[in-house]
Amino acid sequence: MKLIPIATSLMALTLLTACGGQMTKSGSADKMADASAMNNNDLYEVHHEGRIYIFDDRDVYEDFLAVGETSFRKVRIGEGPKGETIVFGLTNEDKKKTSGIASIEMYDGDLAGAKDFYGEMRVEGRIFVFGSLEEMNTARIVGEVPLRYTEIGAGPKGETVVYALNSSNKKVRPDAMIAKFHKMNDIK
Repeated sequence: MKLIPIATSLMALTLLTACGGQMTKSGSADKMADASAMNNNDLYEVHHEGRIYIFDDRDVYEDFLAVGETSFRKVRIGEGPKGETIVFGLTNEDKKKTSGIASIEMYDGDLAGAKDFYGEMRVEGRIFVFGSLEEMNTARIVGEVPLRYTEIGAGPKGETVVYALNSSNKKVRPDAMIAKFHKMNDIK
């Protein structure tokens, strides 16, 4: 296992997080202004059959979960962290755009997540829930959530749900995140 590339990636993400707030990796004021107009408050990711599907629209994500396919997409072959194909599920409005698509810009690091960011990542029968884009990016790179609160069988179809924590909340049950997950997934 190569620890140096992982450590370097984590250091870079930490620096981006510490310096960022709503700044993008390019740091431009224009991109910050555009962030308020973009759908950067949520991001959904599904790892399925060697592909990573990424969505910035909850309805498109839910349609994908129901049928296993997305009507409109942008594809990047072999560009995932482990050489997976990345498929960005698009809305009807986004299908003709060449830029300004929140899911692509967040994945590329060109758009920061909103302060009230919510993310879900479905991998191998688990649902990971994130309160920040930075935590979601770290999990994608590292392949795991180092600080977490886990509920076995709490997902909509009995999946294990893993809530990503950080050093500031690692000793507290993430009740607000749990409530938001239940609301987003219509769990009573």
